[in-house]
Amino acid sequence: MTYYNNAVITKRELLVRLLQLLNNDALLDQIDRIPLEMRPRTNSPIRCCVHKDRAVIKYKIMALLGFNIADEVDELSPLRSYAEQAIKGYTQNGNFLTVVDEACSSCVQVNYTVSNLCQGCEGRPCQVNCPKDAIMVINGKATIDHQKCVNCGICQKACPFHAIAYLPVPCEESCPVKAIRKNSDGIEEINFESCIHCGKCMMACPFGAISEKSQILNLFYNITYKNEKIVAMVAPAILSQFKADAAQILNGIKAAGFDEVMEVAEGANLTTQHETHELLERLKDGAPFMTTSCCPSYVQFAEKHVPALQPYISHTPSPMAYTAAMARERFPKHKVVFIGPCLAKRTEAYKNPNIDYVITTEELGALFTALKIDVSGMTNEAAIPADLKPESRAYAAAGGVTRAIQSQLDAKAPMQSMLINGIDKKNIRLLKSLPGKKTETPAFYEVMACEGGCINGPVNIAPLRISEKKIREAVMELESQTVAVAE
Repeated sequence: MTYYNNAVITKRELLVRLLQLLNNDALLDQIDRIPLEMRPRTNSPIRCCVHKDRAVIKYKIMALLGFNIADEVDELSPLRSYAEQAIKGYTQNGNFLTVVDEACSSCVQVNYTVSNLCQGCEGRPCQVNCPKDAIMVINGKATIDHQKCVNCGICQKACPFHAIAYLPVPCEESCPVKAIRKNSDGIEEINFESCIHCGKCMMACPFGAISEKSQILNLFYNITYKNEKIVAMVAPAILSQFKADAAQILNGIKAAGFDEVMEVAEGANLTTQHETHELLERLKDGAPFMTTSCCPSYVQFAEKHVPALQPYISHTPSPMAYTAAMARERFPKHKVVFIGPCLAKRTEAYKNPNIDYVITTEELGALFTALKIDVSGMTNEAAIPADLKPESRAYAAAGGVTRAIQSQLDAKAPMQSMLINGIDKKNIRLLKSLPGKKTETPAFYEVMACEGGCINGPVNIAPLRISEKKIREAVMELESQTVAVAE
């Protein structure tokens, strides 16, 4: 989940403004006024001047229209021209993050710096212990020569006064695979050969300079003005993000213009069945273990960074893939949209011919706001398939997939399993060690890129603590219905 701050508020205000203008058939006429309205001359500028602030807003809008900032050929092209392309269906290229260069210019270039707490002590442990002779004492104060410094951090550990501060570059610090670095102009660049679309850099950037490329304008235009029939596939995590019951949220989505609504938990039913069967078959054939396949960031991580791990990943399709196939079969004339909390699902959907659009929890919330839909006021009754299992909704939380698999196995022969809760430096070391392990290991590894699971995805809107409570309620709602049917 992205921490709530002014950069996040700006992004959500932009989404709401764009959707409201489109809903009022005023997008093309008024989109170029948005930067002026949001950053008027009468306000104190956030950056150096109001013109810089307006440029940042312009390029953030470009990203929300689905463009890379590098797609700009002529700086004088108005936002209207990009909006015209966006509502017609701008072609995505499979990379769904872009850096707003105008907003990315303020992070430090170096990691260690000497603060005014330096006492100029006689011991000078920082200077003595520096392996590169990068520290000099000038006028009684330590100074770091950043041409020599290799950011080892020994000086910081040695200083008895804690006078040396570590200044991270937030996006680089957060990326578990080192896929983002500054270019020669000091602007961050994403290496998509390494990127796993986990969204951690986007969450970490305090300037809102890293943005996903959205499809929401094209989707909403087709619903509103082309009367396109749309079936919404709703990820279980969505049911944890709003102050409403699961049924109210599903009915709110229908009220937003979607003709049909399916829970991705339906597909999770099939994933559980097939993945359990696959696990048993693999273990029978002598495989030491198997890992889950439903987290696309983890799948990309293995593909790009630990190829030796790929043979151990389940071949079972994700709940989204199964649900999309069902949607195509049930509603062959409808377009299919996945609604979820995950940036990496955009990359998975891009390769799946059964999925036409992906929108996020954040975009769904903006749509509710733009259309003045109060989901808590919706009816709390919804058509839920009789065979929808409670554990399928629980996929959204860390450990949910394992519990679903366990439910299919003989209770007298519990499976040894392990949850890898978040792709970070520690868990990356563990994942890299798995293919070569000779000792006894768990038979089943559930891997989630986001700590806490999908309910803590990068484009969610509720804190993890609240999300955990809400997803438990959504699961209990199904459990009570299952008991009622059995009676």
